[in-house]
Amino acid sequence: MTTPLVFHPIYSQLDLPDRHRFPIEKYVGIRDALIKRGVSAARFIKPEPISDETLTTFYDPIYVKALTAGSLDKNAMRRIGFPWSQQLIERTRTAVAGTCLTASLALESGKALNLTGGYHHAFADFGSGFCLFNDLYLAAKTMQKNSSIDNVLIVDLDVHQGDGTAKLAENDSDIFTLSIHGEKNFPHRKQHSDIDIGLAKGTEDDEYLTTLEQALTLALRQFQPDAIIYDAGVDVHVNDDLGHLHISTQGVYERDKQVFALADRLGVPIAAVIGGGYQRDIAALVDVHIQLYRAAGVID
Repeated sequence: MTTPLVFHPIYSQLDLPDRHRFPIEKYVGIRDALIKRGVSAARFIKPEPISDETLTTFYDPIYVKALTAGSLDKNAMRRIGFPWSQQLIERTRTAVAGTCLTASLALESGKALNLTGGYHHAFADFGSGFCLFNDLYLAAKTMQKNSSIDNVLIVDLDVHQGDGTAKLAENDSDIFTLSIHGEKNFPHRKQHSDIDIGLAKGTEDDEYLTTLEQALTLALRQFQPDAIIYDAGVDVHVNDDLGHLHISTQGVYERDKQVFALADRLGVPIAAVIGGGYQRDIAALVDVHIQLYRAAGVID
């Protein structure tokens, strides 16, 4: 069965100040790279923006209303890291919906990938670190609407701890959060995931991949997932400007293969998002992100 790919051009449509840290161009760059590697442009599935009703089911209605209306105070917007615009809200609604759609498609196809996602620093009542609404938690809840899905494992391998996800899921015994991240990195105040592993600066491939294997084994001793959500952040890469780990491109590929192999071995659906990645060289950054699609068998 063909693996569904979720993408909307709006993912890369956001006017940001010069030299802004967020590499907004990378999403369309990934789409273009996949097409160059033989993926049909017709294969990409467009999400529709998520509704206020869905957002306010899981997130503080006061925060949702203030953010979407542009009335959130300046300090709260500064914590998010983007200047407010209607374009930002529409992009966010669509990107978050994309991850939820990816989760639904994974239930049908066994595996699905979004060309954005991983907004794991967003909490119920505030945003942080370029994250407005937490798509990973929403995707888990989307999967749990299916009668065959009770337990969802969220594997977060972004270099930054999935603090918002951990907090949102802390009282959900049927959502298990695993975060492997840089110990001395954002966020400075970590939350408590079900499994947290903080890595030292300069960690290289062998240690990283061994740690992942051990962490996944430990997770399965504690939790039997019916589905997996995977945040495949590439800010672990040696050339990432914000990561501080020394993982090679091949190491990223091997990591992603390991997670997909777990889902395959368990016979459970997996929905993957690309997560963070902050090289200023967009072509080089896209090359690292593209490893996810290699590992999933979308491209050779």
